[in-house]
Amino acid sequence: MLKRIDLKRDFEKHKEEYLQAIKNCCEETAFSGGKYAEIFEKEFADYIHAPYVQGVNNGTSAIHCALSALGIGEGDEVIVPANTYIASAWGVTYTGATPVFVDCLSDTWEIDPVCAKKAITDKTKAILGVHLYGQPFDFPEIKKIADEYNLFVVEDCAQAHGAKVEGKTVGTLGDLGCFSFYPGKNLYAFGEGGAVSCKTKEHNDYINVMKNQGCNVRYYHEMIGYNYRLEGIQGAVLSVSLKYLDEWTKRRKAIGNEYLNRINNPLVKMQRHPDNTECVFHLFEIMTEGDAEIFVDYMRSKDIECNRHYPVPCHLQKAYAYLGYKKGDCPNAEALASHCVTLPLFPEMTDEEVNTVIEAVNSYSF
Repeated sequence: MLKRIDLKRDFEKHKEEYLQAIKNCCEETAFSGGKYAEIFEKEFADYIHAPYVQGVNNGTSAIHCALSALGIGEGDEVIVPANTYIASAWGVTYTGATPVFVDCLSDTWEIDPVCAKKAITDKTKAILGVHLYGQPFDFPEIKKIADEYNLFVVEDCAQAHGAKVEGKTVGTLGDLGCFSFYPGKNLYAFGEGGAVSCKTKEHNDYINVMKNQGCNVRYYHEMIGYNYRLEGIQGAVLSVSLKYLDEWTKRRKAIGNEYLNRINNPLVKMQRHPDNTECVFHLFEIMTEGDAEIFVDYMRSKDIECNRHYPVPCHLQKAYAYLGYKKGDCPNAEALASHCVTLPLFPEMTDEEVNTVIEAVNSYSF
């Protein structure tokens, strides 16, 4: 069966480099933070053209750190798209602030600026935009709204390493950028990992202390801190992976464009990619007519694995029931949750496999 994503292919191809990087880290016992985490921070900052990058233990912590660095806390509100992975909202909740969920657009499936503007109150402190599936959200419009109301813009770049808006790399557009390196991301570690990109030394230094148990000097705790350090082994692995990110992105774009150009089934709708953006195709999502599970079962019958991202939108998750959202509050996000399916897409896919997926999708009916 063709997997939706097959990480083993990359490991086998670059096994010696990965294992050597891990061996180097082990020989120096630089396990928690340290040399190899710091080397990767510098390399990644250079790659995305950010003044500073702080490596952390995962993407959820990255959002928590970013919002905390902006002084967001109890009594504040942060606007979050309902169509995203739940971790985007967790980072808000961890600060003590309240996530305010808004709908996505019906074509790009990214945060709807009109809905975001309508959700602003005197408690709103930031808009958390998510570059979902590798497609940047409408940053220029969100920034315009944020400036009008004196709000911060935080970018969730967990699915969009190397994506661009008007030629500028995501993670450098807003006040802070948050990345995940969870296995399967466009740039991934061999476990958990994340980062925050910063424009100012003040934010960079704050996060460095926050993630290190509140310490700038060991055993002297300046603030309530967290154990959010990036592991050295993950830093070493990421330094290897980063060397191949451009190559992987090029292949992702080639596969994504093949899907866009050649899938022509009228029962399938695909995401729109505005001309002023560069999508990196972390996930290739389609909306199906009818029950999404019927489509998943059909593809399985063709020996093709598909997934569902995400079957329950954030505002309808049980964990956030106390906020009082109900069905119908975010209709576009709810439609996606019911009908969205993820097709296989990863850099090591062969042309034959790409053709097999396209043929299967075009032959689908119910």
